[in-house]
Amino acid sequence: MHSISSLNVVDLLLDAVCIVEPDSTIVFVSPAFERIFGYTPEEAVGKRMLDLVHPDDKPATAQQAQSVMDGKLQLQFENRYIRKDGAIAHIRWTARWVPERKVRLAVAHDITERKFTESMQEAIYAISEAAHTARSLETLFERIHQIIGKLLAATNFAVALYDPTQDRLSFPYHVNERHPAPGPLALSDDALCAEVIRHGSTLLLTPETRATLPSRVTLPADHAPLYWLGVPLQSQTGPMGALVLQGYTEQARYTDKDKELLQFVSTQVAAAIDRQQMHERLQHMAQYDQLTHLPNRQLFLDRLKTALARARRDDRLLSLLFIDLDRFKDVNDTLGHAMGDLLLQRVAQRLIESVRGSDTVARLGGDEFVVLLEGGQAREHATAAAEKILAAFSHPFDLEGNRLHIQPSIGVAIYPEHGGEEHHLLGHADEAMYVSKKSGGNQVRVARPAQPVPDVVPAK
Repeated sequence: MHSISSLNVVDLLLDAVCIVEPDSTIVFVSPAFERIFGYTPEEAVGKRMLDLVHPDDKPATAQQAQSVMDGKLQLQFENRYIRKDGAIAHIRWTARWVPERKVRLAVAHDITERKFTESMQEAIYAISEAAHTARSLETLFERIHQIIGKLLAATNFAVALYDPTQDRLSFPYHVNERHPAPGPLALSDDALCAEVIRHGSTLLLTPETRATLPSRVTLPADHAPLYWLGVPLQSQTGPMGALVLQGYTEQARYTDKDKELLQFVSTQVAAAIDRQQMHERLQHMAQYDQLTHLPNRQLFLDRLKTALARARRDDRLLSLLFIDLDRFKDVNDTLGHAMGDLLLQRVAQRLIESVRGSDTVARLGGDEFVVLLEGGQAREHATAAAEKILAAFSHPFDLEGNRLHIQPSIGVAIYPEHGGEEHHLLGHADEAMYVSKKSGGNQVRVARPAQPVPDVVPAK
């Protein structure tokens, strides 16, 4: 051991020894500098160490450097550097000031692998937490984007979901600095996503790997990204889509390490999406009619309560149209319940097309529907909307070749004329509908004005 000079010991160290001037100009680095930062000692000398620091870490690094020059020992400061190849290196430093030489002597310990492992564990925890707290798929995707963005370059990030029944892709989340979100498209129209989803394997596209792509994968000639990384999202029932990252410059390059990282978190992402989709399906089942996909009675009553509060606050009218189909039972008896169900679906669609997008159409049960109209300036607005629905029903329904004429009986109730509470309005609209039906159907009847509550006369 005595034969090994101090210089040889420095050369053998796995940590990099660095000597820099007060302005951070490098005057000496040991051979390990190349392994950690990518620059040979000859390339490093003369560079400013601060210029190699990750932009986000420069202020803290400059502050620490000044602290060292003030005579304080630096024992475990951590920051990030941009390697020669563009990758990020995480470094833990020990450093001291050498006053007689007026230089900083520092030792760089590479903690990139440790940070990589910690980051993946943190990402898994964060994604799991997001799956439990996100109120919708959109907010979940936004949170996943933020989480992945802390691990690697994710300026251009998309979630592609796959519908195997139609062999189509949709992009419910798509952030891209150059291109807008595409609409739903056939899986075959996106060759890169199709390769990832059909084969269930990660695809990393770089300038070096383009030539190795299978012949079945054709890239768009006009706006193909320089770097493209796609990871499949797998559920227990099969592929559900892909996570996609794109880079258009060398600053947004992706490596095998990024590929490994995205693969690692994709399982948690898929589980989070699956959980959120299940939650939204259950929520939809609880609030919407399963046959027509219109709001059910409970959701309608919630919306009516909220609408009444707005009407009171703004001193506006609000109207209910209670709709019942005339002789619907005859359809079930003659054509069968399947045709009856199909008719209800067609009726729901026709009602939606007859009112404004801001109005609510709901199915209360059986062949009973209700329409909530907000923002009317006069009571005639409600009767005009009801007459428009009658006109829409004048055209026959086509039920798989069976042309069927069906008419509605419509009852109208208006706030505040017919009551100020939801059950009062609904009851008056229902009564008016029965008057319409008993009068022959296919007509509109407006409820009678609500009777004022008489004063109570105390007994003598």
